[in-house]
Amino acid sequence: MLLTAGGQNLVDHLRAQFSAQPPRRLGVAVSGGGDSVALMHLLARSFPGRDVTLLVATVDHGLRPEAASEAALVARQAAGLGLSHETLLWTGWTGEGNLQDQARRARYTLLTEWALRNRVTTLALAHTADDQAETLLMRLSRSAGVSGLAAMAPRRMQNGVVLVRPLLGITRDTLRNFLLSEGIGWADDPSNEDARYDRIKARRALADLAPLGIDAQGLAEVAANMARAREALDWYTFLAARDLTRIDGGDVLLEPRGFRTLPDEIARRMLLHIVSWIGGGEYPPRRAAVAEALAALRHERSGQLGGCLILGQGRRIRFCREHKAVETLTTPQGELWDGRWVLRGPVVKNGELRALGPAGLKLCPDWRLTGRPHAALIASPSVWSGDTLIAAPLAGLPNGWTAELESGEEDFYASLLSH
Repeated sequence: MLLTAGGQNLVDHLRAQFSAQPPRRLGVAVSGGGDSVALMHLLARSFPGRDVTLLVATVDHGLRPEAASEAALVARQAAGLGLSHETLLWTGWTGEGNLQDQARRARYTLLTEWALRNRVTTLALAHTADDQAETLLMRLSRSAGVSGLAAMAPRRMQNGVVLVRPLLGITRDTLRNFLLSEGIGWADDPSNEDARYDRIKARRALADLAPLGIDAQGLAEVAANMARAREALDWYTFLAARDLTRIDGGDVLLEPRGFRTLPDEIARRMLLHIVSWIGGGEYPPRRAAVAEALAALRHERSGQLGGCLILGQGRRIRFCREHKAVETLTTPQGELWDGRWVLRGPVVKNGELRALGPAGLKLCPDWRLTGRPHAALIASPSVWSGDTLIAAPLAGLPNGWTAELESGEEDFYASLLSH
């Protein structure tokens, strides 16, 4: 149901998006545009007491001369509301690659780092029903499945910070009407009219669909329906994973007979989750590669996908890291290796963490006793000092060292149910 522009209705809606005990410190990302300015003012009214401390951040990508004045506008409005404000500068654009994608990544990195510095565990973003509808249309153009058509989640975790989108049920026009009725100003980004961008094309297409009764609110509800369908699929994938898999040294062991009986969509989701959990890729592999890997699994053949190897081992299939993906990866002792491994042991002069590699595995006389195959162990974490192998805990050469997954083995199952 559409909300009216009345401020109290919007405040009541926002309050309902948070639990009975909202976060003690709540961050708000405000660009200066109408949606985020409205969010800042509405949250200030939603939590006027001292129980919730609001902090405001603006990302200046340094790409437009107007960006600095927009950040200054937000700072003035935040000060008028009694809220602290900080402008975060991005200086990473090199002029190469996809600008929108790099700017988006930088924005989330800057915002989550700011949140952690300020002890903010929850960050509010101003995406609206229109943004949700535009996202759905863009993903529809790419023939997305259920997960893609679920569009943006109301809540998700990134870099240790909970991102919330409390305006997904509210249209852009509703927020503009609220600002106009309250005499609150905002800044319009001229790039929002640039038809070279896919989102602007989707926005214009949405206007063309209005005569058919297809509007932002309706598409946002479709996305919500898809999100519920995704949750059901995730639940059954979780149950299947509990039944058919186990973890061994950071690898995933899969029972092939049970896997072959799974519905195609559940099998595909399980495969993508395994590969993401081991390989850590930000984006899923291409569909053709996924289809090829599924066919290999159905016929118990070995394969490769997303930086992972798929090894047939008789009554089980092992998914492990591909050595090629980590053979040049080096991190200092005490740091996370390959985004998932924590190695603990005695301090080593000039110690560093690397993939064990074929040469290193030859220095581990008991590696066969681990029951793990050669291909898996050469991609496992090890400790070196120059050309000297110090320890390879997963290959039977601990020498006082341990190798543990940062999030623990249970994360493999738990992360199936989180977004």
